[in-house]
Amino acid sequence: MSGANFDELDLFVWEGKADILERIARCMASFDVEVIRADSLATPDPERGVAARPSVAVISVTVIDGGGLAQATERLQGMPVIWVAAGSRERDSRTYPPEYLHVLPFDFTCAELRTMVAKLVRQLRAREVAPQAPDVLVAHSEAMKALLAEVGAFADCDHSVLVRGETGVGKERIAQQLHLGHKHYSKGAFVAVNCGAIPDGLFESLFFGHNKGSFTGAVHAHRGYFEQATGGTLFLDEIGDLPRYQQVKLLRVLEDNAVTRLGATAPIRVDFRLVAATNRNLREMVASGEFRADLFYRLAVIELHIPSLEERGEVDKIAIFKALLSNVLGAELDVLGETPHWLSDAVAETYFPGNVRQLRNLAERVGVIARQLHCWDQNLIQRAIALTRGTPTPSLSGERGGMNGSGGGGASLDGSNDRKGWNSGERNRIIAALEINDWKRQDTAQHLGISRKVLWEKMRKYQILDGEPGIPEDA
Repeated sequence: MSGANFDELDLFVWEGKADILERIARCMASFDVEVIRADSLATPDPERGVAARPSVAVISVTVIDGGGLAQATERLQGMPVIWVAAGSRERDSRTYPPEYLHVLPFDFTCAELRTMVAKLVRQLRAREVAPQAPDVLVAHSEAMKALLAEVGAFADCDHSVLVRGETGVGKERIAQQLHLGHKHYSKGAFVAVNCGAIPDGLFESLFFGHNKGSFTGAVHAHRGYFEQATGGTLFLDEIGDLPRYQQVKLLRVLEDNAVTRLGATAPIRVDFRLVAATNRNLREMVASGEFRADLFYRLAVIELHIPSLEERGEVDKIAIFKALLSNVLGAELDVLGETPHWLSDAVAETYFPGNVRQLRNLAERVGVIARQLHCWDQNLIQRAIALTRGTPTPSLSGERGGMNGSGGGGASLDGSNDRKGWNSGERNRIIAALEINDWKRQDTAQHLGISRKVLWEKMRKYQILDGEPGIPEDA
């Protein structure tokens, strides 16, 4: 066919009782195509197939009558399939499985074969866009450096990985690093699934797939998540939200390495690397009966803990914020100039319970303000930071106190300073927050929207002892 591009293509042919192999070979003789008799192959060649070269299967419907369909299905490994009808140009849907829509007549011409193969090759190449490596992860803190060292050590193993961490720390980013670091599975797809967002009653269809007509509304066949991830990585986020009845079905797939679509009888082999993530304590859930112990042990062959922003410290906070801000502003950052020190200080002092996700939100807010006003407007940016913290916004009249102390002059929220230079309004607010939170510093820091370190520094400044506020000397 003129214009067709079949460079480095494999055609696996199951001809059954039909004599189609030689015809196919003659039709593709002028192209870089290897026609392989698949009926006689006992086991798949690990150096061939989807991972190595684009591959298309051509199967005669006579394979069904000969009982060879199960073997063919097992060896397809995600290849698109062209069915060749038996002795008639009429397309009869009763003679081939409903999930495959590409059918050639028995007396197909070379032009018909090449046209259909070219169509499927284009679809394959559209899907074979190499996964893009995520941006380099910021890792100045020792905690993050240690995590990335573990990721590098375990990326190229085949075992399941459980990634633990608070909401917003970047569990999917770490899962992508694990995927890209595997020499085999990195060539396949990275399929990410939020287990907490699976609608009731659709688990089997979404994960296992279904055949056309298997239930009302199934107008097309569907490859489930397990099939989609074959040859790659399946990332199950929020695995702790998976109900127990779904947990047992996931465990069965992990043990059997096979799935059966809804409406089908023949199992399909699957091969993927599983990475699961959670912000919950699965060990406690196992103890309480909420999570199956046998599934936990299958998931947690390797466990990785992602540190929170507070654990990573101020240096990582500032570096991540600047990187995110650079992504938002792009070339405009060169015009605006270096991020001002007061902004970096405010970011360092802020407690982000939403971690990197919340920090990204702040960077986007600040970026929009800077782009629209063409400057680092301190009043508006301080308001954005206060909204991020969930604290009252500073006055636009120039009194910038709040809890970060970056406004200069030490003005309190009520504008009063005592003779020691103490911000009495801020001191009283800290004491009140400590009492509300039973003098627990972490809870108090979160309540005030600052880091635990900043809270401790302010307690020392204002001579506030645990459980007993200090009394100013000149009170």
